[in-house]
Amino acid sequence: MLKIVSLAITMLCCYTVSSQYTLDDIASEYQAYNENLSETNTTKWPDVSPNQIKLQKTIFSKWISALSKLDTTDYSTVDRINYDMLYLILDNELFLISNNDHLMPLNSEGGFIINMMYAVRGVNLSDPEKIDHYTSKLNDTPNYINQQIKNLKAGQKSGMSWPKVVVENCIKVLDDALENRGKDFFLNKPLSDADSNITVNEKVYQSFVELRKYLKDDYHKKAPEEVGISNTTNGKKFYEQRVRYYTTLDMTPQEVYDLGKSEVSRIKSEMTAIIDKLDYNGSYADFLEYLRTDPQFYAETPEELLYYAAWLSKKAEAFLPRYFNKLPMLPYTVSPVPAEIAPNYTTGRYSGGSMESQKAGAYWVNTYNLPARPLYVLPALTLHEAVPGHHLQISLANELKDSLPAFRSQYLSAYGEGWGLYSEYLGKEAGMYESLYDDFGRLTYEMWRACRLVVDPGMHYFGMTRQEAIDYMRENAALSDHEINTEINRYIGWPGQAVSYKIGELKIRELRSKAEKSLGDDFDIREFHDLVLANGSIPLTTLERIINTYITQKINNTDAKKN
Repeated sequence: MLKIVSLAITMLCCYTVSSQYTLDDIASEYQAYNENLSETNTTKWPDVSPNQIKLQKTIFSKWISALSKLDTTDYSTVDRINYDMLYLILDNELFLISNNDHLMPLNSEGGFIINMMYAVRGVNLSDPEKIDHYTSKLNDTPNYINQQIKNLKAGQKSGMSWPKVVVENCIKVLDDALENRGKDFFLNKPLSDADSNITVNEKVYQSFVELRKYLKDDYHKKAPEEVGISNTTNGKKFYEQRVRYYTTLDMTPQEVYDLGKSEVSRIKSEMTAIIDKLDYNGSYADFLEYLRTDPQFYAETPEELLYYAAWLSKKAEAFLPRYFNKLPMLPYTVSPVPAEIAPNYTTGRYSGGSMESQKAGAYWVNTYNLPARPLYVLPALTLHEAVPGHHLQISLANELKDSLPAFRSQYLSAYGEGWGLYSEYLGKEAGMYESLYDDFGRLTYEMWRACRLVVDPGMHYFGMTRQEAIDYMRENAALSDHEINTEINRYIGWPGQAVSYKIGELKIRELRSKAEKSLGDDFDIREFHDLVLANGSIPLTTLERIINTYITQKINNTDAKKN
């Protein structure tokens, strides 16, 4: 019988925090909480009612209080990593709950609407019990959507509302979904694949119609034009925490912004040097426009773009043994971004798989609007999303899951996206960029991430407008106008996340440079990379402590051998 999540939380709330409350106790309770959620979510959508939010705040507050009382002095390396990760996760959850993040359940890609689509993608209804559970979830859909509408209304009333551009993207997602009726409706797809006679009833479909009407006729009309989260209630405080969480460092928006300006200047000088080598007659802006508009830099068909990405991914595999001792067992494929989400989606992304589910990892390439997908950035994109980037890092992390607590599988952007961007950098010394245009494409992607350090705090903290952010990106990065608009919209709906990439990459490069300088001839690049990837996704402060300990131990071992 399914457990009731609210009851489980209520029971957990009865615990009295004491000095005897251990790290394992908290981790076990948190795992039980997540297992209850997962079990309940087979028959229901998440409960986002006020009572449930109140219960969640109570239990997360108790866990944080208990963690704060623990003495970590004698912790093993593994326990200290567990502590760092668990504290970061629980503290972030408590912050979001305490600051009513549930009252803003949208983002530029669709928010909870697109999450519903992801939740049913690939659902396997292989037996009658699974079909019954799925049918129960379908019947819960009107209630779930009604809860979300109530939260959106409460958010607007309390001064917490997404700007018009985010709402418009969500309406577009709904429009595309509602065009399909019957078996083509996204909630019907798993039932169709299972050859079931059950279909989504009209009440379920109409709940999406009502959501679309509310967003169009009410929420959008009242939504602000201003795009920054600092325009909402407690918005500046919210953004300051988002920066700390997504960087996993004690950084301020001002520090991020200043670093971004510095990085943009450095990278631009390298890009200008390549333009000079190409003997191009024109300004920097002219060269970017040339790259955006000349047909030679763009695929003519989706297949051409996918074939090139696939070839590049195999080319990248050739240098892996030179840089890594340990490689993942899981294979990966190259496939297009699903059509229903492609228009508002980024240029590429990694979608994980597993041996248990008999599903390969997938390097998604966006084939929508081919004139917006330049070929010269594809080597960098491939390194980032496939290997040695996300597929390698995430697959190795998944191989650790049997030996680590379940919460350690949570993905941290600063680490994961930092590794992805570092992988683009690694491709330079590995010989992946064969032409000056390829190398310019690499710098374009690095410039793109550096610009994020400027436009994200710019919009969310310092009053930069959406158009000013677009203009800044366009002046500095050779991305297409479609990509720039899509990216800026994404940052507007996801405050702080965009700064994690560059911060993470710079920290990994800093730690590598320190290890190379400290160890000299004893530095082993494969050993270093294996160590960076050895613990899965971790905070950058934790990674720095691990690398510093490694350097010290290796120096001590060398000195001991000499003596």
